[in-house]
Amino acid sequence: MAEPSFLSAVRESYDTVAADYVERVPLPSEMDPLSRAMLAGFAELVRTAGLGPVADLGCGPGRVTAHLAGLGVSAFGVDLSPKMIGLARHAYPNLRFTEGSMTSLETRDDELGGILAWYSTHHTPPRWLPAVFAEFHRTLAPGGYLLWGGHVGDERLRPTHGYGRPVSYESYLLPLDRVIGLLGQAGLVVTARLEQEPGGRVKRPHACLLARKPETA
Repeated sequence: MAEPSFLSAVRESYDTVAADYVERVPLPSEMDPLSRAMLAGFAELVRTAGLGPVADLGCGPGRVTAHLAGLGVSAFGVDLSPKMIGLARHAYPNLRFTEGSMTSLETRDDELGGILAWYSTHHTPPRWLPAVFAEFHRTLAPGGYLLWGGHVGDERLRPTHGYGRPVSYESYLLPLDRVIGLLGQAGLVVTARLEQEPGGRVKRPHACLLARKPETA
């Protein structure tokens, strides 16, 4: 089956901007305190549950993957962009990074103790999100955790440039309640939500959701 066109656009765009992305995107230590707190809480929950590793999906250059590892979590990264994966492997040679798509993960059923989708699902057209969230549910162990982060709204963006370079991807900002509904349809239960208004470097409302795959009876 032919690859969906949006995946090709995302891959090619992030291959183009990879080096500039590293220069322009803040380190995890420079995130706002609430986002860092959500990552720390997620890491503690996953570490305490001991159900398996964390997959950082859409890991980019691997900085947040490494941040999780520094919080005591067994973490690995997955990204569509070969150049992003190359940068991640170079920067963090002791961690595992692989090319792949969250639409079809090369991960066994119930294998993961956690999934981090940190500002990485917004390039996915809404009609594809049920398939993506179904993959999250399939690969999470019963009782496993998902931490989702992203911008929210009701807008389809078609930028021509990103990080100073030409890009062809699109971005889809959805209302937070719709994201929660789609996660619920996939069988994931949202247990915490954090909504933040624009401020500092962040020009749009953004949010974090903590969700869990129910334990089997």
